[in-house]
Amino acid sequence: MDNPKCKICRRLGLKLFLKGDRCFSPKCAMIKRPYPPGQKAKRKSKALSEYGKELAEKQKMKNWYNLRERQFAKYVREALDKRSKNEDAGALLFKKLESRLDSVVFRMGFASSRVQASQEVGHGHFLVNGKKIDVPSYHAKKGDKISISPFSAKKAPFQNLTAVLKKYNPPSWIKIDPEKLEGELIKDANMEEASFPIEVSSIFEFYSK
Repeated sequence: MDNPKCKICRRLGLKLFLKGDRCFSPKCAMIKRPYPPGQKAKRKSKALSEYGKELAEKQKMKNWYNLRERQFAKYVREALDKRSKNEDAGALLFKKLESRLDSVVFRMGFASSRVQASQEVGHGHFLVNGKKIDVPSYHAKKGDKISISPFSAKKAPFQNLTAVLKKYNPPSWIKIDPEKLEGELIKDANMEEASFPIEVSSIFEFYSK
């Protein structure tokens, strides 16, 4: 039986990497059963209406970042309100979501999924500029240094992390120091570099109705 997180990916037809390492293994539900739950493999899916497409893109992004509907809607509306001639709403939304501490922790390679990153932040395992922050929605900014607390570094999830980080290639907006178990935000997140598999314009259309 699929894990509830795996069913989300199957329903949306997109691997959202909600289960960390399992998503990269042959056990991934999107490899074994790449069709919606309850549907037989050979049966074709019905074509979605325009509203259905917009809803699907919204659900993809919301689940990609492991957010509740109210949280996600708030970020979308903030991006729409703050867009300018120099920057579109999609780029603003992406930067806002990527600056969340749980997203930063995930991008730094300190956790194998955003779900795990959110849990670890909530348990107080991370420091921002030397200060413990246990709020996953905390927004980090350029120049902030995120590290694993010395006490937490001794715990099982982090014991072999240095070796893992030495092989990890972070996005260009992040610099990591595997030996110190520390990372730094060196610039704004770039949506183009992230090869974002979601049609963000459809999300704004959904919330504009």
